[in-house]
Amino acid sequence: MAPTITVAAAQIRPVLWDLEGSLVRLLDAIKEAAQSGVELIVFPETFLPYYPYFSFVEPAVLMGRSHLRLYEQALEVSGPEVARIAAAARQHSMHVLVGINERDGGSLYNTQLLIDDQGELLLKRRKITPTYHERMVWGQGDGAGLQVVESRLGRIGALACWEHYNPLARFALMTQGEELHCAQFPGSLVGPIFSEQTAVTMRHHALEAGCFVICSTAWLDPSDYATVTPDESLHRAFQGGCHTAVISPEGRYLAGPLPEGEGLAIAELDRSLITKRKRMMDSVGHYSRPDLLSLRLNRSPASQVEAMGPLVAPEPGRPAAPPAPALVSPLPLRLEELTNG
Repeated sequence: MAPTITVAAAQIRPVLWDLEGSLVRLLDAIKEAAQSGVELIVFPETFLPYYPYFSFVEPAVLMGRSHLRLYEQALEVSGPEVARIAAAARQHSMHVLVGINERDGGSLYNTQLLIDDQGELLLKRRKITPTYHERMVWGQGDGAGLQVVESRLGRIGALACWEHYNPLARFALMTQGEELHCAQFPGSLVGPIFSEQTAVTMRHHALEAGCFVICSTAWLDPSDYATVTPDESLHRAFQGGCHTAVISPEGRYLAGPLPEGEGLAIAELDRSLITKRKRMMDSVGHYSRPDLLSLRLNRSPASQVEAMGPLVAPEPGRPAAPPAPALVSPLPLRLEELTNG
């Protein structure tokens, strides 16, 4: 494993109401990052097709049309859009962490996908608790996604937005030796206070986990506001809130933060800083007290059915019923599985 790696956090503008437009911008950003030798790039929360900004300003009684429009463009993990991202990751030898609106049956989920430089899906996880207005849009995730995965670059974990205010969710990743933390936020929301809170939260996780944090937020151009709502008095809800950056285990900015506009925060990471930080304070090692404080984590995928009792043998001459399909695909998935899913 190389002593240094190059990473990027993308502050990027989605094409609202247009999956293909947002996807093209994402693929262009991967190509641009490759020219700087980037080995891992992180994109914003549910960048594909776009974050549901409408849910922050539209009352529930009026947001049905916008919600259905999001359903129409939401992605399936086995769909062609993910396959195109996997192909780009393989072409440019880059790990890609992307946020999507995932459609699974009749529900949408805030889902994070980590694809490695061979085009394999290393991690699929769903935001465990959508925040405030988001609960009208997405279902809840489960503990199966609270995992850190091995990669050529190191041990990678991910959380979305206010999941970082759940200390036990962060601790679950820390206990697995997280080295590279991928954080996603919507950006262009709430105002400057959102940027300030993100800065505190990201630097704190870097310090507490002793890991690098790659934080990505989206950005809306002022011309986008009216496409979300014609009510100009609500447009200030989309101003501020951006904080794209790369942060060291010592809590220092290595790139960024980017307060507005589009761009890539690119930094070279020196792995030795992880040991330097943890020598002083290892939250899940010499600075922990598992005899006093510990975490109980349910890693079972959510299921609507729990089979009870013995399996009943079929009647003579009648074939056994086929096994029920898995609710969560096993990892990793290969590119051919994504394209033929």
